[in-house]
Amino acid sequence: MERKKIAVATINGSERRKFLKMSGLGLAGATLFYACEKSQTDEMPDLDMDGPFDLGEGDLGVLNYAYALEQLEAEFYTRVVNGSYWSGAAAEEKNVLQALYNHEVNHREFFKAALTANFDGDVVLPENLEFDFNSVDFNNRDSVLTTAQLLEDTGVQAYNGAGKLIQTGAYLVIAGKIVSVEARHAAAIRSIRGGDMDDFALFAGDDIVDPTTGLDKAENPSVILAAAGGFIVTPFTANKLP
Repeated sequence: MERKKIAVATINGSERRKFLKMSGLGLAGATLFYACEKSQTDEMPDLDMDGPFDLGEGDLGVLNYAYALEQLEAEFYTRVVNGSYWSGAAAEEKNVLQALYNHEVNHREFFKAALTANFDGDVVLPENLEFDFNSVDFNNRDSVLTTAQLLEDTGVQAYNGAGKLIQTGAYLVIAGKIVSVEARHAAAIRSIRGGDMDDFALFAGDDIVDPTTGLDKAENPSVILAAAGGFIVTPFTANKLP
């Protein structure tokens, strides 16, 4: 089947062991996922091999959706830490980006493990989505940090918007933990770009925090999947998510 680019707003055993050891979510969070019984109410995704994979609905759809976004972010930071910009960056900046890489890889592996443990393997989003980062110059600081800010801000809005769709309390707890980390990432990148921690307008500006409510933005999956610049090439749909 010919692969068509779509817009997204948006292991082996040793890697999984490393993930469980390093993950900021910790073993307690992993236990929450593994303790949940497989959902009997979620509708299975469309497995028509002649068409694109559908993420599904309910908890399954939300976890597949989050898994896709975490694959995207993990792949982005993998390319960042292997690019010439990162190798020549100031030590403090490198430390931040290395930490973001570690976190996003952990998040990706967490969702893979959770989906594998709680849903049938043949309904889980593929782990090797294909990405297109041709618009990003990984040798250029501004190009990398601009894209990082886009992905992190979008990630926060994605988790905020997906919370209302989660049916299982344990999943909602983990989503809340992850979105708080994504918000820290967004603030860190904005601070690096501004070069001044006192620049509050950049750090938590009106473009991301509503000044009348003090709340961050929240967007539905359909908005997120249409707004992140076409980074994901592998075709899939989210027809059962708002």
